[in-house]
Amino acid sequence: MKKIRVIIIDDSLFFRTFLSQKLSGEPSFEIIGSFGDPVEASGQIGALRPDVIALDMEMPRMRGTEFLKKVMPKHPNVKTIVISALSGNVFDAMQAGAIDFVGKPGSRPGFDERQFVTEIIQKIKIASAAHVKFASATPVRAAIPPPRMNISAASSKSLIAIGASTGGTEALLEVLKRLPKNTPGIVIVQHMPPVFTNMYAERVDKLCAMNIREAKTGDRVKPGVVLIAPGGDSQMYLRQDAEGYYVYLTPGAKVSGHCPSVDVLFDSVSKTVGRNAIGVILTGMGADGAAGLASMRRSGAHTIGQDEASCVVYGMPMVAYKMGAVIEQLPLSSIADAILRKLSK
Repeated sequence: MKKIRVIIIDDSLFFRTFLSQKLSGEPSFEIIGSFGDPVEASGQIGALRPDVIALDMEMPRMRGTEFLKKVMPKHPNVKTIVISALSGNVFDAMQAGAIDFVGKPGSRPGFDERQFVTEIIQKIKIASAAHVKFASATPVRAAIPPPRMNISAASSKSLIAIGASTGGTEALLEVLKRLPKNTPGIVIVQHMPPVFTNMYAERVDKLCAMNIREAKTGDRVKPGVVLIAPGGDSQMYLRQDAEGYYVYLTPGAKVSGHCPSVDVLFDSVSKTVGRNAIGVILTGMGADGAAGLASMRRSGAHTIGQDEASCVVYGMPMVAYKMGAVIEQLPLSSIADAILRKLSK
């Protein structure tokens, strides 16, 4: 079996040594380089031919985002996993082409070394088989607010549920920035480490017409509002009372390998909203959300899956499509328009 060739770039000798030792214990990895200077490392990529780079974000001579913008155009087949302290800058790296990120030790309370090592090993394996999405030539700017669409009166009871994982931070932005302010309420599970979900929500909120925030129990799902499940140890459910829909978060075990789980959210949407729901499954490894989307379709909901060509990882949408959960399989750039067409009927 061909081993995954890995380079580590971090200005901390202690962390480079720690990570090198831990990753060397994975039989499918070959650690082919370890650099404290990203400028030096950038000149060695061509000779070393890594499959995946584990990259620190904050370094003295060159930040991780700058490194990505310099290296990716020259070496498009190299994949990068960012190891980031608690900073919203990680999403700049995602926009620049990083496949995924891991919270750096000490970046969140209750750090578990074994969990960190397991997570980065898994993400390096996923990255090695992922599709690289090239960096934009210009930085992300606030989207021009879409015009208020002729959303039908029947959509007043509608709700949109979206699930995503690897590659999802940019995919979600691509969908959300195309939706007008009067779009029915949206609930989202995006697999992401704790605390980073709030940073992500704050970032995307500045770029979209809708109001986007990290969810908390009791938050109302209403037109113009997007609620993103917080990363951590709570599952997010949709519930309904006399006033309408709201979200309920409670600590729970992993479902389909995740907490929060797309399956948990989709299943609750299926039971609560039924045929008035639209379900969307985006890029991501594994199968989380596929069974839940199938449940939504059986309840009469309209279901959309991202197509293989536009996915960073065609995993979750593929499983959903193969089990018959997807009514429309579309490129990422067409998903927002498909949502609006359905709402205008």
